Amino acid sequence: MSGKIGQNAGHVFVFRRTVAGVRPLAPVAPLMQRWLEARLRRAQAWMRANQNHLLARLKVWGGRLVFWGCAIVVGLAAVAFALLSDKAGETFVHFAERFPWLPFVLTPAAGAALLWLTREYFPGVQGSGIPQVVAEIRRPAQGPWRPLVSLRIALGKIVLGVAAVGAGFSFGREGPTVQVGASLMAAAGRFMPTTLRIHRQHLLVAGGAAGIAAAFNAPLAGIVFAIEELSRSVESRLSGVVIAAIVLAGVVAQHFLGSENYFGRVVFFGESNELFYTVLVCAVVTGVAGGVFARMLLIPVAGWKGRLADFRAAHPYAFVVFCGLLLAALGTVSGGVTWGSGFTEAEALLSGREEVPWYFGPAKFVATVLSYLSGLPGGIFAPSLAIGAGIGQDLLPLLIDHAFPTSVLVLCMVGFLAATTQAPITAFIIVMEMVAGYSLVMSLMATALIASVVSRMISKPLYATLAEHMLRQQASVEPK
Repeated sequence: MSGKIGQNAGHVFVFRRTVAGVRPLAPVAPLMQRWLEARLRRAQAWMRANQNHLLARLKVWGGRLVFWGCAIVVGLAAVAFALLSDKAGETFVHFAERFPWLPFVLTPAAGAALLWLTREYFPGVQGSGIPQVVAEIRRPAQGPWRPLVSLRIALGKIVLGVAAVGAGFSFGREGPTVQVGASLMAAAGRFMPTTLRIHRQHLLVAGGAAGIAAAFNAPLAGIVFAIEELSRSVESRLSGVVIAAIVLAGVVAQHFLGSENYFGRVVFFGESNELFYTVLVCAVVTGVAGGVFARMLLIPVAGWKGRLADFRAAHPYAFVVFCGLLLAALGTVSGGVTWGSGFTEAEALLSGREEVPWYFGPAKFVATVLSYLSGLPGGIFAPSLAIGAGIGQDLLPLLIDHAFPTSVLVLCMVGFLAATTQAPITAFIIVMEMVAGYSLVMSLMATALIASVVSRMISKPLYATLAEHMLRQQASVEPK
């Protein structure tokens, strides 16, 4: 049968043609209205029954957005730190070339001023920053504690670290970026719900790893650094947290700094049978040098005694002025190669486009030790890589018949960094990503492991020992 539709008094009727005639079935509009009202009542009842669940899910996603946003901020902070540090170092070298007397005035005076700011307004920013994060991760649940990560410390680390490089001290900004990243993540933890189940230690590891990844433009190195140096045992949940932070920070760093490797494109030959001799020589030499370097950096926490130690303890500002004068003299005599992080000199050695004096490695070694002992904020990652490149340059006459020159330089860089930090996996991953040295993976790994073993015969682990010292200091802090 065919049907038709009609209207009456605002209602819609469906008509059916039958034998008896035409009659309406039912009004469609009221039926639809009742159906919609029923659906709405059921939806409201479901929302009332699941209100707590919906709020919990909303909080979880809000916490994730806070975490991801903070990882992006860590990347931006690393970029800003890098650009400001490079500009400060270049400016100092430029004016030192024009006015040779400037380092003898600026370096000691700025050192004293920065030390005063550090002790008075930014306690906890001294040194690299990695030991502070390690100590904060191992922070006891009870007892007095002076924070080693905070927004104030992050600000002080960047400002004072840039100023120290701009005053001629031999510092890098990669290690300090770890403390900056951990501080930012710890601050973001206040806005994350407990249902997200990300503990403060997880945030510290994620922030530190994101910082090292963004600083070196090496995401894989950030993951390995988190496992090897910051946290010895990583849970599955923590692994996801770390990777998410590293990816976001790394994307931001690459967007602003480019996708090139840390040292650009380096040309070298891959593995060969004769490279074994080169690996052994580079590993042993850098292992001894890195062990001595780490032991000298640990002098202040290893029961340093003598007149110089007493002078440093009694007159810290006079001591930093003394260090500044020595750095000014060393930089002037060496032609300015000891000032700053050493990135420019290491890049020149790897590219072969500029001549670097043979004494660059030893001079940079001394300059970095003096800078670290001054008590100012600054890292040793970049100076360690530069020292390793300088050692490789001095070993070239001995190894030139066994390996390509840049291969020797890269092996010495990874060996000295591994010996200094005693974190061989992190060291070879960082260097491999910085120079795209994938054809030298086995040689880099072997050099790092051998150099680390040699270093352990000379010195205790640098960051772990400094962190233990900080924990002992914290135990003596007077509760407020």
